[in-house]
Amino acid sequence: MRILTRLYSARKKREYKGGRPSRAARLQNRLWSWVFGAGLMGSRAAVLEVVGRTTGRLVSLPVAVVTLDGERYLVSMLGDDTNWVRNVRAASGNARLRHGRAEDVILVQDLSDKRAEILRRYVSIAPGARPHVPVDRREPVEAFQMIVDQFPVFRITIGPTPR
Repeated sequence: MRILTRLYSARKKREYKGGRPSRAARLQNRLWSWVFGAGLMGSRAAVLEVVGRTTGRLVSLPVAVVTLDGERYLVSMLGDDTNWVRNVRAASGNARLRHGRAEDVILVQDLSDKRAEILRRYVSIAPGARPHVPVDRREPVEAFQMIVDQFPVFRITIGPTPR
């Protein structure tokens, strides 16, 4: 089983070499976006839509939604230097989540003490993110505290999105 996990992790890391998705990863993301957007995976999976900061086009990608204490969060599995994080910041947090229905949201970067627990829950519900996070999902919250600054966390708030 460990060998399969290592092979899976190595493949996932190759698919996002340099922080950008490979052709295979883009194809998988399209498929998962369709599944998540249709609401077939429940409330923990959605499609994030945000306006691209340079193109002005709508960019879509599948995301895992973490729930903690009644609040919902998104985490960037590749860290701070990803297009979707830069696009969300450029759009002042305005975005849309699709998970069977469309929901206009504002994403607010979370800098609270809850981030370690949010990150721990994130890796427990998002198997594709595990190879990119250097702490095992079974580790205590304190282990995640050491790496929280490497992975931006955004709290999902309901709000109007100007289109």
